[in-house]
Amino acid sequence: MQSFSSDGVELAFIDLAPTGDTPKYETVVLVHGFGSSHMVNWVNTQWTKTLTHAGYRVVALDNRGHGQSEKLYDPAAYSSQIMAEDVRRLMDHLDIPRAAVMGYSMGARISAHLALAHPQRLTALLLGGLGIHLVEGVGLPLGIADAMEAPSLDDLTDPMQRMFRAFADATKSDLRALAACIRGSRQTLSAAEVGHITVPTLVSVGTKDDVAGSGPELARLIPSAEAFDVEGRDHNLAVGDKSHKQAVLDFLSRL
Repeated sequence: MQSFSSDGVELAFIDLAPTGDTPKYETVVLVHGFGSSHMVNWVNTQWTKTLTHAGYRVVALDNRGHGQSEKLYDPAAYSSQIMAEDVRRLMDHLDIPRAAVMGYSMGARISAHLALAHPQRLTALLLGGLGIHLVEGVGLPLGIADAMEAPSLDDLTDPMQRMFRAFADATKSDLRALAACIRGSRQTLSAAEVGHITVPTLVSVGTKDDVAGSGPELARLIPSAEAFDVEGRDHNLAVGDKSHKQAVLDFLSRL
């Protein structure tokens, strides 16, 4: 792991060279979801292996409050715009002028804000696990923050609260930081703002995902977007699905 300072916040990241026979000299930047990390979201699911083997340089960070990055406890430190600037500063740190940026769930929300603020830095936008709720929803329920602050998993009865708390416990996450993140990263984009995203975009959502909202509905609002349905997968399983990986590779190959 390497690290850099993003406006005073220490963030951890990996930078992987292509391993395939035909390096493309192009970069894919990966932005993970809430409560996850680059390792859980992208390495364990074989995304980094898939992309580097296909010839791409792969950069993946641990978002602030997550993984090996610095933990902050003020919700104001976790706005989607601030975390989008973390990704932009990482690209600056590594002298990457342009890259394909792929986010999952909260990471997709961050990536969409980046595409709107700095369109010239993206060759493509890959949104996974987030559909129309980018516009019509504000992320995970605030009750997830309450779940992070509960004394233990045994104190929770709501299935979604239990799922996220169990995941956070399993990954040994900083529960206070995650609670602050949930409370601070609840920014939507309007339909008009989404309509101003100009980069080629792929929206990939599982057909059994009850968190993301409709992928095709979001794709219809973005001028250069297409949707991919990850058949039979829910929010957690769609991320590493083989068909999802192939759809991304196919999309990138057409650019």
